[in-house]
Amino acid sequence: MAVGNYSVVNPHVDQPLPDSHSVSVRVGSLRGNNNIYHQSEYVHSGQFAFVARENGDHMACFRIGHHKPQITLTIDLDWRTGVAAKDWSNVAKKSNIDGMVRQLQILQEVVSSIHEEIIDLRKQEEEMELHNWETNTSMLWLCFLSLFVCMSVAGLQLRHLKTFFEKKKIL
Repeated sequence: MAVGNYSVVNPHVDQPLPDSHSVSVRVGSLRGNNNIYHQSEYVHSGQFAFVARENGDHMACFRIGHHKPQITLTIDLDWRTGVAAKDWSNVAKKSNIDGMVRQLQILQEVVSSIHEEIIDLRKQEEEMELHNWETNTSMLWLCFLSLFVCMSVAGLQLRHLKTFFEKKKIL
C-alpha cells in the first residue's frame, strides 16, 4: 500500500499561489505495464493512495507547462508505503483505544510485513539451493566423464607404446 500527498510550495507566503504554479501529476509503475494509479492535470496540490498490483519500484512524475520566462517550482511530496502508509491516528480515534493497544497494532503490522518478507526470502533460498544442487550434480557427472576420458586416453597410449616397443624389439 502507498499513500502520498503533494503540493506546490508557495514562494510568496503572503500572496495566493499564482495559476502558473500548477503541475500535472502521474503516479505509476516503472514496468512497461502502463499501470497508472493516479493522474491529475494542472493542480496545486493533491493526494493519492493505491495498493500496488506488482512488486518493485513505482514513480511519481511532475510536469509543468512551458513558461516564458522559465520558472522554478518546489514541490512538497510525502510518500509513505507499507506500515507507514496506515493512518494510525484515525485507527485510535475510531475505536477509542489507548496508546498501548495502538502501539501493539503498529508492531503487529510490522511483524506481519517482516514475516511476509521472511517467507519470500525462504522461497528464494529454496530456489537457490535447488539450483546449486543441480549445478553440483552436473559438475560431478562432468568430472566422472573427464576422468573416464583421461583414463581411456592413458590406456590407449600405454597399449600404443607397448605395441611400438614390441615392434622395435625393445620389450
